[in-house]
Amino acid sequence: MFGYMYYSIITQLYFLMSSSLKRRDGFIGEKLISIPLKVLEEVKNKEPDLFQVYVTQIGYFPKANFHYRERRKGCDDNILIYCLQGKGHYILDNKRYEVNSNQFIIIPATEKYMRYWADKDDPWTIYWVHYTGDGIDAFNRALNLGVTNGPVLIPFNEKALEIWQNIYQTLEMGYSIENLCNAGFCLYHLLATFLFPQRRVQSSRENDGDLITKTIHSMRDNINKKLSVEEMAASHSLSVSHFSNLFRKATGMPPIDYFIHIKMQRACQLLYTNNDKIRDVAVELGYDDPYYFSRIFKKYIGSSPEQYRLNIKGIGD
Repeated sequence: MFGYMYYSIITQLYFLMSSSLKRRDGFIGEKLISIPLKVLEEVKNKEPDLFQVYVTQIGYFPKANFHYRERRKGCDDNILIYCLQGKGHYILDNKRYEVNSNQFIIIPATEKYMRYWADKDDPWTIYWVHYTGDGIDAFNRALNLGVTNGPVLIPFNEKALEIWQNIYQTLEMGYSIENLCNAGFCLYHLLATFLFPQRRVQSSRENDGDLITKTIHSMRDNINKKLSVEEMAASHSLSVSHFSNLFRKATGMPPIDYFIHIKMQRACQLLYTNNDKIRDVAVELGYDDPYYFSRIFKKYIGSSPEQYRLNIKGIGD
């Protein structure tokens, strides 16, 4: 007990002295998506049976120097962290663990104090996912996921990286029910590659080259512009009405609404990952009027850009 207390005091002193170097995110080459709570609540209310367990955040932190997170009241989400290189550490339920390359941890939703950070000499490179649901406690009990499980060593999990990429790219395409449902279903497969590694089956990847996917990619590539339905339809040599019907059938939304939806998703990412002024974020997304941008953002996300930034800074990984 004395040894743990001594270590805890030394560790806290170290972090106090280097507090200016602590970083939650902002690493070169990082990827991060945090799905707005309003969006998750809406899809859960509309299709509760499809969202028993669902992704809330997903990220990739390469060579994450000074990565550090402290959660004094625990976390409502399960946190899956796969360490690809380097190492990190975490403290949970008064126990300290070290996480090395080709190890993963699943920290179950808990109210217990937790803290995790990258090693100062050999910082970890990690892929991570947050996920939760109304039945997350029963889900964890069924899989024997407890706070004392600790890191697990596995062979290089190529399949997990493939599925992670699929989830990330799906969410990048927007927060439609179909995309969120797809991400949720892929989450189960992702977890299976870690929890049941002997059952992994390799499969070939197929590229989806249909016009809807191409249109959404074009939206993302031109997110700072004002695209019209006429331009989108013409790029596929289709009439506006036929193209619009195909797009709505595939996504559940009209093309322009989907384009705005993607812009707001990107706005959420920008508000989370940097400190640019609201008007600069608006301009980057093709809105000359920051007040109009703020009205659109509140309509789609449920809060003003300023309030969203304040709220999300207290949630991220």
